[in-house]
Amino acid sequence: MAEKKDLPVSVKDVAEKKDLPVSVKDVAEKKDLHISIENVVASATLDQKIDLLAIMKVFRNVEYRPKQFPGLVFRLKRPKTATLIFGSGKMVCTGAKSEKQSRSAVKKVVKELKTNGIIILGKPKIVIQNIVASANLHGKIDLETAADIMDNVMYEPEQFPGLIFRMGEPKVVMLLFASGKLVCTGAKHEDMVREAVEKLHGILEDYDLIYYEE
Repeated sequence: MAEKKDLPVSVKDVAEKKDLPVSVKDVAEKKDLHISIENVVASATLDQKIDLLAIMKVFRNVEYRPKQFPGLVFRLKRPKTATLIFGSGKMVCTGAKSEKQSRSAVKKVVKELKTNGIIILGKPKIVIQNIVASANLHGKIDLETAADIMDNVMYEPEQFPGLIFRMGEPKVVMLLFASGKLVCTGAKHEDMVREAVEKLHGILEDYDLIYYEE
């Protein structure tokens, strides 16, 4: 495969290139990529043992079947999340729509445990592990050509209709569909999602892999 030119780092970089037509510049500068956070996964540690049976006796909104799974599921309605709590003191929160909401959910679970007599000695140490987001580039993507000229991609349309692109920086995995819609996973911060989507958008435009309908 021939050596490739350096890829642009953002949509803005592409838009500023003088050899681009005005229409592409306008798309790069004005297009709303409709980025939406679908799920935030956060882990937390309490550095202590937790009595899961005691939690089950106090709360009705929990699920605990130790013979099937070692974790207890603690559900919140606001924010709508599910938090796995393990006897080791580790927790995993899923379902939040933002980093802030995810951290808030973990803190709320810990507060409810304390309020209802469960002994919690310290504050949870929270780390965002994964952000899953969707976006719409509002153009048709030539996946076959993209698979030929882009690095770190996998495209097997007989098995899955999307192209998998592993971006090096920021380190995320993108699922691209011919419709222009995509899913981004692996980000640790919300800013990483936008950076990755804008960078991908720039790459597709730079190599004429995306087409916009009038």
